[in-house]
Amino acid sequence: MHSDTRQTVDPVTLEIVQGKLLSIVDEMGIVMQRTSMSPVIYEVLDFACGICTADAELVAQTNGITLFTGTFGTQLRSVIDTYPGDVRPGDIFVTNDPYHGGTHACDFAIIRPVFWQDGLVAWALTVAHWIDVGGAVPGSLPPDATSSFQEGLRLSRIRLARGDVLNDEILRIIRENTRLPQIAMGDLNAQIATVRIAETRLEEVLARYGRPLLEDSFAALIDTAARRARAVIAALPDGVYEATDVIDGDGVSAAPIPVRVKITIAGDRVEADFTGCPPAVAGPVNCGAGALHSAVKSVFKAMVAPHDPSNEGWFRPLTVTAPPGTIFTAEKPAPTGWYYEGSVQASELVWKALAPFLPDRFTAGSYSSLCVIYLSGRTAAGEEFIHIEPTHGGWGAAADQDGASAVISLTDGDTYNYSIELLEAKFPLRVLRYDFNTAGGAGAGRFRGGYGVVREYETLADGTVLTGSFGRNATPPWGVAGGHDGSLNRFEVVEAATGRVTAYGRLSERRLMKGDIVRIVTGGGGGWGPPAGRDRAAIAADLRAGLISPAAARDIYGYEEA
Repeated sequence: MHSDTRQTVDPVTLEIVQGKLLSIVDEMGIVMQRTSMSPVIYEVLDFACGICTADAELVAQTNGITLFTGTFGTQLRSVIDTYPGDVRPGDIFVTNDPYHGGTHACDFAIIRPVFWQDGLVAWALTVAHWIDVGGAVPGSLPPDATSSFQEGLRLSRIRLARGDVLNDEILRIIRENTRLPQIAMGDLNAQIATVRIAETRLEEVLARYGRPLLEDSFAALIDTAARRARAVIAALPDGVYEATDVIDGDGVSAAPIPVRVKITIAGDRVEADFTGCPPAVAGPVNCGAGALHSAVKSVFKAMVAPHDPSNEGWFRPLTVTAPPGTIFTAEKPAPTGWYYEGSVQASELVWKALAPFLPDRFTAGSYSSLCVIYLSGRTAAGEEFIHIEPTHGGWGAAADQDGASAVISLTDGDTYNYSIELLEAKFPLRVLRYDFNTAGGAGAGRFRGGYGVVREYETLADGTVLTGSFGRNATPPWGVAGGHDGSLNRFEVVEAATGRVTAYGRLSERRLMKGDIVRIVTGGGGGWGPPAGRDRAAIAADLRAGLISPAAARDIYGYEEA
Protein backbone atom coordinates (compact mmCIF):
# COMPACT_ATOMS: atom_id res chain seq x y z
CA MET A 1 0.00 0.00 0.00
CA HIS A 2 1.51 3.32 -1.05
CA SER A 3 0.24 5.94 1.31
CA ASP A 4 0.29 9.16 -0.74
CA THR A 5 -3.43 8.87 -1.71
CA ARG A 6 -4.73 8.13 1.77
CA GLN A 7 -5.23 11.30 3.81
CA THR A 8 -8.65 10.78 5.42
CA VAL A 9 -7.93 11.01 9.15
CA ASP A 10 -8.97 14.19 10.95
CA PRO A 11 -6.10 15.90 12.85
CA VAL A 12 -7.48 15.24 16.33
CA THR A 13 -7.93 11.51 15.72
CA LEU A 14 -4.51 11.35 14.08
CA GLU A 15 -2.91 12.93 17.13
CA ILE A 16 -4.65 10.41 19.39
CA VAL A 17 -3.56 7.45 17.26
CA GLN A 18 0.02 8.69 17.13
CA GLY A 19 0.00 9.04 20.90
CA LYS A 20 -1.22 5.47 21.22
CA LEU A 21 1.50 4.19 18.89
CA LEU A 22 4.18 6.02 20.83
CA SER A 23 2.83 4.66 24.12
CA ILE A 24 2.94 1.15 22.65
CA VAL A 25 6.60 1.37 21.68
CA ASP A 26 7.40 2.93 25.05
CA GLU A 27 5.67 0.00 26.77
CA MET A 28 7.65 -2.36 24.57
CA GLY A 29 10.82 -0.73 25.87
CA ILE A 30 9.70 -1.11 29.48
CA VAL A 31 8.90 -4.81 28.97
CA MET A 32 12.27 -5.34 27.27
CA GLN A 33 14.18 -3.62 30.04
CA ARG A 34 12.35 -5.29 32.93
CA THR A 35 12.34 -8.86 31.63
CA SER A 36 15.78 -9.23 30.00
CA MET A 37 18.63 -11.00 31.76
CA SER A 38 21.68 -9.23 30.30
CA PRO A 39 22.87 -6.07 32.05
CA VAL A 40 23.89 -4.70 28.64
CA ILE A 41 20.16 -4.71 27.82
CA TYR A 42 18.47 -3.71 31.07
CA GLU A 43 21.22 -1.42 32.37
CA VAL A 44 22.98 -0.03 29.29
CA LEU A 45 19.71 -0.17 27.25
CA ASP A 46 21.38 -1.67 24.18
CA PHE A 47 18.10 -2.34 22.38
CA ALA A 48 15.34 -0.64 20.41
CA CYS A 49 11.68 -1.37 19.66
CA GLY A 50 9.44 -0.36 16.80
CA ILE A 51 6.24 -0.79 14.81
CA CYS A 52 6.25 -0.99 11.02
CA THR A 53 3.44 -0.98 8.50
CA ALA A 54 2.53 -4.11 6.55
CA ASP A 55 4.82 -2.76 3.81
CA ALA A 56 7.82 -2.57 6.19
CA GLU A 57 7.80 1.21 6.71
CA LEU A 58 8.72 2.33 10.22
CA VAL A 59 5.82 4.21 11.83
CA ALA A 60 6.81 4.40 15.53
CA GLN A 61 9.85 3.52 17.65
CA THR A 62 11.43 3.93 21.05
CA ASN A 63 14.49 6.15 21.32
CA GLY A 64 16.87 3.30 22.19
CA ILE A 65 19.94 2.71 20.05
CA THR A 66 20.13 5.42 17.42
CA LEU A 67 21.79 3.12 14.92
CA PHE A 68 18.89 0.63 15.02
CA THR A 69 16.55 3.33 13.66
CA GLY A 70 17.26 2.61 10.03
CA THR A 71 17.69 -1.15 10.27
CA PHE A 72 14.11 -2.05 11.23
CA GLY A 73 12.78 -1.67 7.73
CA THR A 74 15.73 -3.35 5.99
CA GLN A 75 15.70 -6.38 8.28
CA LEU A 76 11.93 -6.68 8.05
CA ARG A 77 12.05 -6.41 4.26
CA SER A 78 14.59 -9.25 4.15
CA VAL A 79 12.16 -11.45 6.10
CA ILE A 80 9.17 -10.51 3.92
CA ASP A 81 11.16 -11.30 0.79
CA THR A 82 12.20 -14.67 2.21
CA TYR A 83 8.62 -15.75 3.03
CA PRO A 84 6.43 -14.31 0.26
CA GLY A 85 2.79 -15.18 0.93
CA ASP A 86 3.77 -17.45 3.83
CA VAL A 87 3.25 -15.32 6.93
CA ARG A 88 0.51 -16.22 9.38
CA PRO A 89 -0.82 -15.12 12.78
CA GLY A 90 1.37 -16.45 15.58
CA ASP A 91 4.56 -16.40 13.52
CA ILE A 92 7.77 -15.12 15.08
CA PHE A 93 10.93 -14.53 13.04
CA VAL A 94 14.52 -14.05 14.13
CA THR A 95 17.40 -12.58 12.18
CA ASN A 96 20.83 -11.26 13.08
CA ASP A 97 22.41 -11.11 9.63
CA PRO A 98 24.55 -8.03 8.86
CA TYR A 99 24.37 -8.82 5.14
CA HIS A 100 20.57 -8.71 5.10
CA GLY A 101 19.87 -5.38 6.74
CA GLY A 102 21.27 -6.03 10.21
CA THR A 103 24.29 -4.80 12.12
CA HIS A 104 26.35 -7.63 13.62
CA ALA A 105 25.66 -11.14 14.84
CA CYS A 106 25.16 -10.05 18.47
CA ASP A 107 22.15 -7.87 17.57
CA PHE A 108 19.15 -10.18 17.39
CA ALA A 109 15.96 -8.91 15.76
CA ILE A 110 12.72 -10.57 16.83
CA ILE A 111 9.87 -9.83 14.46
CA ARG A 112 6.15 -10.59 14.78
CA PRO A 113 3.35 -9.92 12.28
CA VAL A 114 0.14 -8.36 13.59
CA PHE A 115 -3.08 -9.51 11.89
CA TRP A 116 -6.64 -8.25 12.18
CA GLN A 117 -9.63 -9.96 10.60
CA ASP A 118 -7.35 -12.20 8.53
CA GLY A 119 -5.36 -9.30 7.14
CA LEU A 120 -1.76 -8.31 7.88
CA VAL A 121 -1.81 -4.83 9.43
CA ALA A 122 1.60 -4.23 10.97
CA TRP A 123 4.81 -5.72 12.30
CA ALA A 124 6.29 -5.46 15.79
CA LEU A 125 10.08 -5.56 16.11
CA THR A 126 12.70 -5.45 18.80
CA VAL A 127 16.46 -5.56 18.31
CA ALA A 128 18.73 -6.26 21.29
CA HIS A 129 22.40 -6.98 21.84
CA TRP A 130 23.00 -10.50 23.10
CA ILE A 131 26.02 -10.79 25.34
CA ASP A 132 27.40 -13.87 23.56
CA VAL A 133 26.49 -15.81 20.40
CA GLY A 134 29.54 -18.07 20.22
CA GLY A 135 32.49 -17.42 17.98
CA ALA A 136 36.18 -17.12 18.67
CA VAL A 137 36.11 -15.14 21.93
CA PRO A 138 33.74 -14.57 24.85
CA GLY A 139 31.33 -11.87 23.78
CA SER A 140 31.61 -12.93 20.11
CA LEU A 141 33.47 -9.82 18.94
CA PRO A 142 37.14 -10.65 18.29
CA PRO A 143 38.75 -7.30 17.43
CA ASP A 144 41.08 -9.05 14.98
CA ALA A 145 38.49 -11.21 13.23
CA THR A 146 39.05 -11.68 9.51
CA SER A 147 35.81 -13.56 8.75
CA SER A 148 32.21 -13.43 9.92
CA PHE A 149 32.54 -17.12 10.80
CA GLN A 150 34.70 -16.11 13.76
CA GLU A 151 31.93 -13.87 15.10
CA GLY A 152 29.39 -16.42 16.23
CA LEU A 153 26.04 -17.83 15.25
CA ARG A 154 24.04 -16.23 12.45
CA LEU A 155 20.34 -17.03 12.14
CA SER A 156 19.49 -15.39 8.86
CA ARG A 157 15.75 -14.73 8.43
CA ILE A 158 14.53 -17.78 10.35
CA ARG A 159 10.95 -18.56 11.38
CA LEU A 160 11.28 -19.16 15.11
CA ALA A 161 7.61 -19.92 15.84
CA ARG A 162 4.51 -20.92 13.92
CA GLY A 163 1.13 -20.62 15.60
CA ASP A 164 2.94 -19.32 18.70
CA VAL A 165 4.75 -22.64 19.10
CA LEU A 166 8.49 -22.09 19.32
CA ASN A 167 10.70 -24.39 17.24
CA ASP A 168 12.61 -26.50 19.76
CA GLU A 169 15.31 -27.39 17.25
CA ILE A 170 16.18 -23.73 16.68
CA LEU A 171 16.19 -23.07 20.42
CA ARG A 172 18.59 -25.97 20.87
CA ILE A 173 20.87 -24.57 18.16
CA ILE A 174 20.96 -21.26 20.05
CA ARG A 175 21.63 -22.88 23.43
CA GLU A 176 24.43 -25.03 22.02
CA ASN A 177 26.17 -22.09 20.33
CA THR A 178 26.43 -19.60 23.17
CA ARG A 179 28.65 -19.58 26.23
CA LEU A 180 25.79 -18.28 28.39
CA PRO A 181 22.70 -20.24 27.29
CA GLN A 182 20.54 -19.34 30.27
CA ILE A 183 21.03 -15.62 29.67
CA ALA A 184 20.48 -16.06 25.93
CA MET A 185 17.16 -17.83 26.53
CA GLY A 186 16.14 -15.17 29.03
CA ASP A 187 16.84 -12.36 26.57
CA LEU A 188 15.03 -14.22 23.79
CA ASN A 189 11.97 -14.65 25.99
CA ALA A 190 12.12 -10.95 26.85
CA GLN A 191 12.12 -10.03 23.18
CA ILE A 192 9.22 -12.38 22.47
CA ALA A 193 7.24 -10.84 25.34
CA THR A 194 8.03 -7.41 23.91
CA VAL A 195 6.61 -8.08 20.45
CA ARG A 196 3.61 -9.86 21.94
CA ILE A 197 2.68 -6.87 24.09
CA ALA A 198 2.88 -4.74 20.96
CA GLU A 199 0.47 -7.10 19.22
CA THR A 200 -1.93 -6.96 22.17
CA ARG A 201 -1.91 -3.16 22.29
CA LEU A 202 -2.32 -2.82 18.51
CA GLU A 203 -5.29 -5.16 18.68
CA GLU A 204 -6.83 -2.86 21.28
CA VAL A 205 -6.37 0.10 18.92
CA LEU A 206 -7.84 -1.90 16.05
CA ALA A 207 -10.85 -2.90 18.13
CA ARG A 208 -11.45 0.75 18.96
CA TYR A 209 -10.78 2.42 15.60
CA GLY A 210 -10.84 -0.34 12.99
CA ARG A 211 -8.30 -1.39 10.42
CA PRO A 212 -9.03 1.24 7.73
CA LEU A 213 -8.54 4.16 10.11
CA LEU A 214 -5.35 2.70 11.59
CA GLU A 215 -3.86 2.09 8.15
CA ASP A 216 -4.89 5.59 7.05
CA SER A 217 -3.23 6.94 10.19
CA PHE A 218 -0.02 5.09 9.35
CA ALA A 219 -0.13 6.65 5.87
CA ALA A 220 -0.89 10.15 7.15
CA LEU A 221 1.90 10.10 9.75
CA ILE A 222 4.47 8.93 7.23
CA ASP A 223 3.34 11.33 4.50
CA THR A 224 3.23 14.29 6.88
CA ALA A 225 6.81 13.58 7.98
CA ALA A 226 7.92 13.32 4.34
CA ARG A 227 6.33 16.67 3.45
CA ARG A 228 7.90 18.36 6.44
CA ALA A 229 11.33 16.91 5.63
CA ARG A 230 11.09 18.09 2.03
CA ALA A 231 10.06 21.56 3.19
CA VAL A 232 13.12 21.83 5.44
CA ILE A 233 15.44 20.73 2.65
CA ALA A 234 13.80 22.98 0.05
CA ALA A 235 14.48 25.98 2.31
CA LEU A 236 18.22 25.25 2.17
CA PRO A 237 20.38 26.54 -0.68
CA ASP A 238 21.38 23.89 -3.19
CA GLY A 239 24.99 22.81 -2.94
CA VAL A 240 27.59 20.08 -2.78
CA TYR A 241 29.40 19.48 0.51
CA GLU A 242 32.28 17.06 0.90
CA ALA A 243 34.29 15.64 3.77
CA THR A 244 37.17 13.24 4.26
CA ASP A 245 38.37 11.49 7.37
CA VAL A 246 40.47 8.56 8.57
CA ILE A 247 39.57 5.34 10.39
CA ASP A 248 42.46 4.47 12.69
CA GLY A 249 43.14 0.85 11.77
CA ASP A 250 40.83 -2.13 11.47
CA GLY A 251 41.98 -4.40 14.33
CA VAL A 252 44.24 -6.44 12.06
CA SER A 253 46.40 -3.55 10.87
CA ALA A 254 47.01 -0.11 12.37
CA ALA A 255 47.27 1.45 8.91
CA PRO A 256 44.95 4.47 8.48
CA ILE A 257 41.88 3.93 6.29
CA PRO A 258 40.79 7.05 4.34
CA VAL A 259 37.02 7.52 3.86
CA ARG A 260 34.98 10.20 2.14
CA VAL A 261 31.45 11.42 1.41
CA LYS A 262 29.80 13.90 -0.93
CA ILE A 263 26.49 15.45 0.16
CA THR A 264 24.34 16.98 -2.57
CA ILE A 265 21.34 19.16 -1.71
CA ALA A 266 19.16 19.76 -4.76
CA GLY A 267 15.64 21.11 -4.43
CA ASP A 268 13.89 19.04 -1.78
CA ARG A 269 16.25 16.05 -2.05
CA VAL A 270 19.51 15.06 -0.36
CA GLU A 271 22.02 12.47 -1.57
CA ALA A 272 24.85 11.06 0.53
CA ASP A 273 27.38 9.50 -1.85
CA PHE A 274 30.13 7.29 -0.41
CA THR A 275 31.64 6.40 -3.77
CA GLY A 276 35.42 6.30 -3.48
CA CYS A 277 35.58 4.66 -0.06
CA PRO A 278 37.92 1.66 0.14
CA PRO A 279 36.90 -1.98 -0.22
CA ALA A 280 35.97 -3.93 2.90
CA VAL A 281 39.03 -4.26 5.10
CA ALA A 282 40.49 -7.36 6.70
CA GLY A 283 39.35 -6.48 10.23
CA PRO A 284 35.87 -6.21 11.76
CA VAL A 285 35.25 -2.45 11.55
CA ASN A 286 33.29 -2.98 8.32
CA CYS A 287 29.55 -2.43 8.33
CA GLY A 288 26.84 -3.71 6.03
CA ALA A 289 24.65 -1.55 3.81
CA GLY A 290 21.80 -1.62 6.34
CA ALA A 291 24.02 -0.14 9.04
CA LEU A 292 25.35 2.49 6.61
CA HIS A 293 21.84 3.63 5.68
CA SER A 294 20.91 3.78 9.36
CA ALA A 295 24.03 5.80 10.20
CA VAL A 296 23.16 8.38 7.56
CA LYS A 297 19.49 8.46 8.60
CA SER A 298 20.50 9.34 12.16
CA VAL A 299 22.32 12.47 10.99
CA PHE A 300 19.65 13.34 8.42
CA LYS A 301 17.00 13.23 11.15
CA ALA A 302 19.12 15.63 13.24
CA MET A 303 19.05 18.01 10.30
CA VAL A 304 15.33 17.97 9.44
CA ALA A 305 13.55 17.30 12.76
CA PRO A 306 15.74 16.32 15.72
CA HIS A 307 12.96 16.41 18.32
CA ASP A 308 10.06 14.76 16.46
CA PRO A 309 9.11 11.09 16.72
CA SER A 310 10.80 9.10 14.01
CA ASN A 311 9.13 7.29 11.14
CA GLU A 312 10.08 6.30 7.62
CA GLY A 313 8.55 9.42 6.09
CA TRP A 314 11.35 11.65 7.33
CA PHE A 315 13.80 9.71 5.15
CA ARG A 316 11.89 9.69 1.85
CA PRO A 317 13.86 12.69 0.53
CA LEU A 318 17.17 10.95 1.32
CA THR A 319 19.21 8.81 -1.05
CA VAL A 320 22.30 6.91 0.11
CA THR A 321 24.68 5.86 -2.66
CA ALA A 322 27.54 3.42 -2.15
CA PRO A 323 28.91 0.64 -4.35
CA PRO A 324 28.77 -2.89 -2.91
CA GLY A 325 31.70 -4.46 -1.13
CA THR A 326 33.16 -1.35 0.50
CA ILE A 327 34.02 -0.79 4.14
CA PHE A 328 30.50 0.66 4.51
CA THR A 329 28.71 -1.96 2.38
CA ALA A 330 30.49 -5.14 3.38
CA GLU A 331 29.38 -8.47 1.99
CA LYS A 332 29.71 -12.00 3.33
CA PRO A 333 32.08 -13.13 4.77
CA ALA A 334 33.72 -9.78 5.60
CA PRO A 335 33.81 -9.41 9.40
CA THR A 336 31.42 -6.85 10.91
CA GLY A 337 31.63 -7.51 14.65
CA TRP A 338 32.81 -3.99 15.48
CA TYR A 339 30.54 -2.48 12.81
CA TYR A 340 29.70 0.53 14.98
CA GLU A 341 33.31 1.70 14.66
CA GLY A 342 32.82 1.87 10.90
CA SER A 343 29.23 3.10 10.86
CA VAL A 344 29.91 5.94 13.29
CA GLN A 345 32.61 7.09 10.90
CA ALA A 346 29.94 7.26 8.18
CA SER A 347 27.76 9.33 10.51
CA GLU A 348 30.67 11.61 11.34
CA LEU A 349 31.52 12.09 7.66
CA VAL A 350 28.03 13.39 6.94
CA TRP A 351 28.15 15.47 10.13
CA LYS A 352 31.55 16.92 9.16
CA ALA A 353 30.38 17.83 5.66
CA LEU A 354 27.31 19.66 6.96
CA ALA A 355 28.65 21.29 10.16
CA PRO A 356 30.13 24.45 8.55
CA PHE A 357 27.01 24.80 6.40
CA LEU A 358 24.43 24.24 9.17
CA PRO A 359 26.07 25.52 12.38
CA ASP A 360 22.69 25.74 14.12
CA ARG A 361 22.27 21.94 13.83
CA PHE A 362 25.75 20.41 13.89
CA THR A 363 28.81 20.63 16.11
CA ALA A 364 32.53 20.09 15.65
CA GLY A 365 33.90 16.54 15.75
CA SER A 366 33.31 14.25 18.72
CA TYR A 367 35.19 11.37 20.30
CA SER A 368 33.05 9.23 17.97
CA SER A 369 34.04 5.72 19.01
CA LEU A 370 31.86 3.75 21.42
CA CYS A 371 35.12 2.91 23.22
CA VAL A 372 33.91 -0.58 24.11
CA ILE A 373 35.91 -3.03 26.18
CA TYR A 374 35.17 -6.64 27.05
CA LEU A 375 36.31 -8.19 30.32
CA SER A 376 35.66 -11.92 30.61
CA GLY A 377 36.72 -14.86 32.70
CA ARG A 378 35.53 -16.81 35.70
CA THR A 379 34.42 -15.69 39.13
CA ALA A 380 35.81 -17.14 42.35
CA ALA A 381 32.88 -19.58 42.25
CA GLY A 382 33.94 -20.79 38.81
CA GLU A 383 31.06 -19.15 36.92
CA GLU A 384 31.81 -17.67 33.53
CA PHE A 385 31.24 -13.91 33.18
CA ILE A 386 31.33 -11.52 30.24
CA HIS A 387 31.26 -7.79 30.83
CA ILE A 388 30.74 -5.37 27.92
CA GLU A 389 30.42 -1.64 28.32
CA PRO A 390 30.53 1.43 26.07
CA THR A 391 32.10 4.57 27.46
CA HIS A 392 31.03 8.19 27.21
CA GLY A 393 33.23 10.94 25.81
CA GLY A 394 33.46 14.53 24.64
CA TRP A 395 31.34 16.01 21.86
CA GLY A 396 32.37 18.92 19.71
CA ALA A 397 31.64 22.57 20.38
CA ALA A 398 28.76 24.31 18.64
CA ALA A 399 28.86 27.71 16.98
CA ASP A 400 27.31 29.25 20.11
CA GLN A 401 28.21 27.03 23.07
CA ASP A 402 30.79 24.64 24.48
CA GLY A 403 30.62 20.96 23.63
CA ALA A 404 28.83 18.42 25.82
CA SER A 405 31.01 16.42 28.20
CA ALA A 406 30.64 12.71 29.02
CA VAL A 407 27.91 11.95 26.47
CA ILE A 408 27.52 8.63 24.64
CA SER A 409 28.60 8.28 21.02
CA LEU A 410 26.39 9.35 18.12
CA THR A 411 25.53 5.74 17.22
CA ASP A 412 24.11 4.81 20.59
CA GLY A 413 21.36 7.27 21.52
CA ASP A 414 19.82 6.62 24.92
CA THR A 415 22.39 4.24 26.38
CA TYR A 416 24.24 4.42 29.64
CA ASN A 417 27.18 3.15 31.65
CA TYR A 418 26.57 0.43 34.18
CA SER A 419 25.86 1.74 37.63
CA ILE A 420 28.94 1.05 39.71
CA GLU A 421 26.94 -0.79 42.36
CA LEU A 422 25.46 -3.24 39.85
CA LEU A 423 28.75 -3.73 38.03
CA GLU A 424 30.60 -4.60 41.23
CA ALA A 425 27.81 -6.92 42.33
CA LYS A 426 27.70 -8.80 39.01
CA PHE A 427 31.38 -9.10 38.08
CA PRO A 428 34.75 -9.58 39.83
CA LEU A 429 35.62 -5.95 39.14
CA ARG A 430 36.02 -2.82 41.23
CA VAL A 431 35.59 0.69 39.84
CA LEU A 432 38.35 2.89 41.21
CA ARG A 433 37.83 6.11 39.29
CA TYR A 434 35.31 7.86 37.08
CA ASP A 435 35.88 11.50 36.24
CA PHE A 436 36.62 13.94 33.42
CA ASN A 437 39.71 13.53 31.25
CA THR A 438 41.09 16.97 32.02
CA ALA A 439 44.68 15.87 31.40
CA GLY A 440 43.87 15.00 27.78
CA GLY A 441 41.85 18.16 27.42
CA ALA A 442 39.36 19.20 24.77
CA GLY A 443 39.66 21.18 21.55
CA ALA A 444 40.23 24.85 22.31
CA GLY A 445 38.22 27.52 20.56
CA ARG A 446 35.90 30.45 20.97
CA PHE A 447 33.76 27.61 22.27
CA ARG A 448 35.70 24.59 23.49
CA GLY A 449 34.88 20.93 22.99
CA GLY A 450 33.35 18.77 25.70
CA TYR A 451 35.53 16.62 27.93
CA GLY A 452 35.96 12.88 27.75
CA VAL A 453 36.20 10.64 30.79
CA VAL A 454 38.60 8.40 32.67
CA ARG A 455 37.17 5.16 34.06
CA GLU A 456 39.29 2.61 35.90
CA TYR A 457 38.50 -1.02 36.69
CA GLU A 458 40.50 -3.16 39.08
CA THR A 459 40.37 -6.86 38.20
CA LEU A 460 39.61 -9.12 41.17
CA ALA A 461 40.20 -12.48 39.47
CA ASP A 462 43.33 -13.93 37.88
CA GLY A 463 42.98 -14.79 34.22
CA THR A 464 40.49 -12.08 33.34
CA VAL A 465 40.74 -11.42 29.59
CA LEU A 466 40.61 -7.92 28.13
CA THR A 467 39.69 -7.09 24.54
CA GLY A 468 38.80 -3.71 23.08
CA SER A 469 38.66 -1.59 19.97
CA PHE A 470 38.72 2.21 20.09
CA GLY A 471 38.45 4.44 17.06
CA ARG A 472 39.99 7.94 17.02
CA ASN A 473 43.07 6.52 18.69
CA ALA A 474 45.37 8.37 16.25
CA THR A 475 43.18 10.92 14.41
CA PRO A 476 41.59 13.42 16.81
CA PRO A 477 38.10 14.95 16.55
CA TRP A 478 38.11 17.88 14.13
CA GLY A 479 37.65 21.53 14.97
CA VAL A 480 35.59 24.02 12.94
CA ALA A 481 36.25 27.62 11.85
CA GLY A 482 39.64 27.85 13.50
CA GLY A 483 38.80 25.72 16.52
CA HIS A 484 41.47 23.25 17.62
CA ASP A 485 41.17 19.49 17.25
CA GLY A 486 40.09 17.44 20.25
CA SER A 487 42.00 14.66 22.01
CA LEU A 488 42.42 10.92 21.41
CA ASN A 489 40.84 7.78 22.83
CA ARG A 490 42.88 4.95 24.37
CA PHE A 491 42.78 2.28 27.02
CA GLU A 492 45.60 1.20 29.29
CA VAL A 493 46.63 -1.70 31.49
CA VAL A 494 48.46 -0.89 34.71
CA GLU A 495 50.18 -4.02 35.98
CA ALA A 496 49.79 -4.56 39.71
CA ALA A 497 53.11 -6.41 40.01
CA THR A 498 55.33 -3.88 38.22
CA GLY A 499 53.37 -0.66 37.80
CA ARG A 500 54.09 -0.83 34.06
CA VAL A 501 51.51 1.02 31.93
CA THR A 502 50.71 -0.19 28.39
CA ALA A 503 48.38 1.79 26.12
CA TYR A 504 46.20 0.39 23.34
CA GLY A 505 43.94 1.56 20.56
CA ARG A 506 42.73 -1.87 19.50
CA LEU A 507 43.57 -5.11 21.32
CA SER A 508 42.67 -8.67 20.36
CA GLU A 509 43.33 -10.22 23.77
CA ARG A 510 45.33 -9.71 26.94
CA ARG A 511 45.19 -11.90 30.02
CA LEU A 512 45.19 -9.94 33.29
CA MET A 513 46.18 -10.79 36.83
CA LYS A 514 44.32 -9.97 40.03
CA GLY A 515 44.94 -6.33 40.93
CA ASP A 516 45.71 -5.18 37.41
CA ILE A 517 43.92 -1.97 36.44
CA VAL A 518 42.18 -1.31 33.14
CA ARG A 519 42.00 2.42 32.49
CA ILE A 520 39.71 3.80 29.77
CA VAL A 521 40.50 7.31 28.54
CA THR A 522 38.10 8.94 26.08
CA GLY A 523 38.85 12.05 24.11
CA GLY A 524 37.53 15.59 24.18
CA GLY A 525 35.60 17.09 21.27
CA GLY A 526 36.83 19.63 18.76
CA GLY A 527 36.56 23.39 19.28
CA TRP A 528 34.64 26.00 17.26
CA GLY A 529 36.19 29.32 16.34
CA PRO A 530 39.64 30.76 17.14
CA PRO A 531 40.69 30.32 20.80
CA ALA A 532 41.58 34.01 20.96
CA GLY A 533 37.88 34.81 20.82
CA ARG A 534 36.96 32.85 23.93
CA ASP A 535 35.14 34.81 26.60
CA ARG A 536 37.36 35.60 29.60
CA ALA A 537 34.59 34.69 32.03
CA ALA A 538 34.28 31.22 30.42
CA ILE A 539 38.01 30.64 30.86
CA ALA A 540 37.78 31.70 34.50
CA ALA A 541 34.84 29.33 35.03
CA ASP A 542 36.82 26.42 33.57
CA LEU A 543 39.71 27.27 35.88
CA ARG A 544 37.42 27.27 38.93
CA ALA A 545 35.96 23.93 37.87
CA GLY A 546 39.40 22.38 37.49
CA LEU A 547 38.86 21.67 33.79
CA ILE A 548 41.92 23.60 32.69
CA SER A 549 45.19 24.47 34.41
CA PRO A 550 46.49 28.01 34.78
CA ALA A 551 49.42 27.10 32.51
CA ALA A 552 47.08 25.81 29.78
CA ALA A 553 44.86 28.89 30.11
CA ARG A 554 47.93 31.08 29.61
CA ASP A 555 49.45 29.05 26.75
CA ILE A 556 46.24 28.41 24.78
CA TYR A 557 44.14 31.48 25.50
CA GLY A 558 46.68 34.04 26.72
CA TYR A 559 44.73 34.26 29.97
CA GLU A 560 46.41 35.40 33.19
CA GLU A 561 44.60 35.22 36.50
CA ALA A 562 44.32 38.51 38.31
